[in-house]
Amino acid sequence: MRDRDPLGRPRNARPRDEYGRPLPYGSEGVERVPDDYAPTTEQALADAREMLAAQRPFHAHEIFEGRWKCAPDDERELWQGLAQICVGLTHLQRGNGRGAVTLFSRGAAKVQAYGGPYHQVGRIASGLADDSDAGRAIGDILRALP
Repeated sequence: MRDRDPLGRPRNARPRDEYGRPLPYGSEGVERVPDDYAPTTEQALADAREMLAAQRPFHAHEIFEGRWKCAPDDERELWQGLAQICVGLTHLQRGNGRGAVTLFSRGAAKVQAYGGPYHQVGRIASGLADDSDAGRAIGDILRALP
């Protein structure tokens, strides 16, 4: 069952480790992105870069998801694609190469449609394999982000 706030909206109160894995309730986890996080484009990119530099793509995914929820309709696919690529990086960190490649493919298709530097992010994600080194992959995506 998912955590809910007093108005019944889904919330994510369960603690997580640095790789985004759920921990038992009451455990000490890492700081999470607040459920009501609604960043500007610039803030989302800066915050996600910080998380990727710390090797925390799950948390970068949550940042991109926060932007996706509040972005104008014509940008939503971009933010969703960036979030999917970060979830792919998370799967790679956790040893799930098959799941990673699926998410890289989905995310790359979405972000490449936006051209410019996002095309490069998608190109890098498309080139990642199920046995890619997670740290190197995270660094490559980080360097390509505008």
